[in-house]
Amino acid sequence: MKSKASTVAAYLDSLPPDRREAIEAVRRVILDNLDRKGPDGKGKGEGGSGGGFVECMQYGVIGYCVPHSVWPHGHHTRPELPLMYMGLSSQKNDMVVYMLFLLHNKPEREWFDKAWKATGKKSHLEVGGMGCCLRFRKVEDLSLDVIGEAMRRMPVKKYLKDHVAALARMGKGPDGKPLKQGEGGTRARREGAKVKSATPTAGNAGATTRKSRSA
Repeated sequence: MKSKASTVAAYLDSLPPDRREAIEAVRRVILDNLDRKGPDGKGKGEGGSGGGFVECMQYGVIGYCVPHSVWPHGHHTRPELPLMYMGLSSQKNDMVVYMLFLLHNKPEREWFDKAWKATGKKSHLEVGGMGCCLRFRKVEDLSLDVIGEAMRRMPVKKYLKDHVAALARMGKGPDGKPLKQGEGGTRARREGAKVKSATPTAGNAGATTRKSRSA
């Protein structure tokens, strides 16, 4: 179920006590392991003041996103929205951790599956289409340590690099627009290099896009 809450606090207040307790427990783990500093290692993170992931409400769930100040392109299908990294929500029949950063990274997903299996817990990770959902009915269903370590293995810089590569495989550039024939590899490499050295800011987004299109 999508919430109409405009803030995380309002979303939490809307939950029944047992669901709120479970969601808050998982949220603490997410916040403790979220890359707050971003690609340059200098950001402050909290509230979007730095270069790392920020917490917000998106798609009616608690979202953890790359702000436009770090990735001006936003989501490739809805550029007005920031690129989502993961999410957390309470649904009708269960609760969900949206492990979106694992969706297009098979090696990291294989690491996650192996680490999860080693805990002895049943895996509830559903992968398909544009979703990568970890469903649970109580906190005890989850391996919070594995979730936290998976997040630490996928900081902002690595996530953006993977995102650019995934778009290139779909024949799209970082801005979500179709690539011209033969330019996919070149643009992916160039955008990957930009992410590695310094993430584009809102101020140089236009220059970044123009350079990509001239590749």
